[in-house]
Amino acid sequence: MPFRIRTLNAISQTGLSRLPADRYLVGHDVAQPDALLLRSASLHNQPIEKSVLAVARAGAGTNNIPVPEYSKRGIPVFNTPGANANAVKELVIAALFLAARNIVPAAAFAHRLDGDDASMDKAVEAGKKAYVGFELPGRTLGVIGLGAIGVEVANAAASLGMRVLGYDPAVTVEHAWKLNSKVEHVTNLDQLLKRADIITLHVPLIDATRGLIGAAQLAGMRKSAVLVNFARG
Repeated sequence: MPFRIRTLNAISQTGLSRLPADRYLVGHDVAQPDALLLRSASLHNQPIEKSVLAVARAGAGTNNIPVPEYSKRGIPVFNTPGANANAVKELVIAALFLAARNIVPAAAFAHRLDGDDASMDKAVEAGKKAYVGFELPGRTLGVIGLGAIGVEVANAAASLGMRVLGYDPAVTVEHAWKLNSKVEHVTNLDQLLKRADIITLHVPLIDATRGLIGAAQLAGMRKSAVLVNFARG
């Protein structure tokens, strides 16, 4: 009899293809499942069948799963840290360019232009200085959280010529070895916030990180600093 797996979100067919059809019955409407497979669906306050033996998340964080409750029931929860690290890194680097070069407001400005060529040329010349922004090389990026994603972001930023500060009290030896040697290890969060032109967050949403950045931390940042949050919370 095949193992029964219920999917609670759309899962890449590339991943599902690793579950042979002769051994696994997989689908969103599978009854009495042996396991649940999900991405962002929340299982908090959601009853699950007694048949469930395991829960797996296609992603790193498990804040959408009541892990302590399932642990009491003997249900292991699996995650896939690092599986989407490159994808998130690319989004973060894109966000750095968007913020540094004022691309979104500049595009909105261009979209509002109206009139003939001469009048639009005049408007562009008069308004373009407001969207110059700044170049990334030589600027300081503060990376909070040096897990799989944080390391990828730090290394990519260093390759762009940025000065990179890394903060993570719980960084693993494995991830530390993967860091570019140019990344400066900072042990004081307030110092990182004070020095960085751009701060990017890459921490899980757990009790220890909830409220990590609040009013006091924002007040300690540079007036012109940019905060990028691709983490949870």
